[in-house]
Amino acid sequence: MEYKTLGNTHIKVSALCLGTMTYGEQNTEAQAHEQLDYAVTQGINFIDTAEMYPVPPKAETQGKTEEYIGTWLEKRKDRDKLIIATKVTGRCSSFDHLGRAETRLSREHITLALEQNLKRLRTDYIDLYQLHWPDRATNYFGILGYNHNPNDESIVLEESLDVLADLVKVGKIRHVGLSNETPWGVHRALIHGNPRVQSIQNPYNLLNRSFEVGLAEMAVKEKVGLLAYSPLAFGMLTGKYANGAMPKGSRLTIYSRFQRYNNPQGFAATNRYIALAKKHGLQLSQLALQFVTTRPFVTSNIIGATTMEQLKSNIESVSVTLSPELLQELEAIQKEFSNPCP
Repeated sequence: MEYKTLGNTHIKVSALCLGTMTYGEQNTEAQAHEQLDYAVTQGINFIDTAEMYPVPPKAETQGKTEEYIGTWLEKRKDRDKLIIATKVTGRCSSFDHLGRAETRLSREHITLALEQNLKRLRTDYIDLYQLHWPDRATNYFGILGYNHNPNDESIVLEESLDVLADLVKVGKIRHVGLSNETPWGVHRALIHGNPRVQSIQNPYNLLNRSFEVGLAEMAVKEKVGLLAYSPLAFGMLTGKYANGAMPKGSRLTIYSRFQRYNNPQGFAATNRYIALAKKHGLQLSQLALQFVTTRPFVTSNIIGATTMEQLKSNIESVSVTLSPELLQELEAIQKEFSNPCP
């Protein structure tokens, strides 16, 4: 396993990060612990979660993901060797089950959320605390165009960062990251400077390379590396949905709300990637994961799985070699199908 530096810290995180948003919904506590144990034995030291997990968010399951990680952490003696990342929910009026009538990135809400994060995770500190999405109205979650709202009464990013700075001072947070952010948001955070933002967690995969447009340069030059989520595009880049297949138990079969990656252009591009992987004798999922992992602006690639077989295959992707010829062919497909699923 390769390890990379998180931002400008002295922390080394594994090139693969274990994503956990299925714990408590598609995975039981025992299954979660099995995944966590195996991932650590394979060299993964980086685990990502969020207060609103599992996904899809529901009142009856909210917080279970962190709880399962917490019961696992409680049994271990290597907490200091593990990097635990979690998130505070961005602005939303439909998550009242989180204990706030409307989730906001205010001092009151961030402080309350963190106390609950720590309690569920059964730990005294969070290594990387992330703002799950901006409080302001902007373009994220698949929206490419920006429509300015002059009447947006959002909490300014600097105010949220001031709260996090105070929590860093008292030792409840070690470092801070952004998520689902824009170049402007990263820029403002870096100018603010305290606390120094160390990462940005945004979607990135072969069907959605929009991060490259305005954020990749920022990630490299400012040392705010990408923690890439959805590297397999909700499973589309495994090839299991090819030719209209809807495998039993798969995410897109169970949850019809996840439509981000299954449009006609996405299917067409995926078919091209399936053929390319076959040509080079590779599993599409491993090709897609290693492409993400090896990008110079990526600090860690957040993998997830509902079965141990999937997890083992995903972790084995780090041994895949992407030849110059293969990379050129990937670029040719990207030019033909430019970000079909932003």
